[in-house]
Amino acid sequence: MKNSERVLEIDMPLTELILTENIPGLGAEADLVKVRRGYARNYLLPRGKACEVTPGALRKLDALKQKRAEREARELNEAEELARRIGKARFIFTLETGETGRAFGSVTAQDIMNRVKNELGTEIDRHKIVLERPIKDTGEHEVAIKLHHDVTAQLVFQVKSAEEPRDRGAEAESAATDEPEKKKKHRFFQRKKEEKKET
Repeated sequence: MKNSERVLEIDMPLTELILTENIPGLGAEADLVKVRRGYARNYLLPRGKACEVTPGALRKLDALKQKRAEREARELNEAEELARRIGKARFIFTLETGETGRAFGSVTAQDIMNRVKNELGTEIDRHKIVLERPIKDTGEHEVAIKLHHDVTAQLVFQVKSAEEPRDRGAEAESAATDEPEKKKKHRFFQRKKEEKKET
């Protein structure tokens, strides 16, 4: 086991850095992290996302911790405000259904994400929407959206069938207007065939 660890260290030399920005999957401001030297040299250091561990940098840690606290407080406030707006929102999704009432489509996390973006003007990551499987049933549904590790919004929405009963008069009228159209199309295609035969 120790030999394999040594080989790993030789293959991937690590360096210790202090992060100056929040980097998802790596750490937040003021965190001491160990990363591969190439990643540090080619990405983190040139872009100012981290700095080397020096006595001067260590003295700046308090300022970085303050910056981190301010960012986290701002993110928490934004998440709480968005959770309130999502809680008040009432969306209606319409699904095509067959005669049996079974839905052809479904409401997915992507659909919910798009609706929140269009209606509330805020973009959320669809992976934060807790949806075990797409919704195919009509009626009222409630879905949790994890906006922050301390804030979860509850979105309540209705799913309705696109099949709305129309009155018989309207149906008869639409059937009457559809029929001449079909005849026109049929005549048009007949003419085309006749023209082809002549040539």
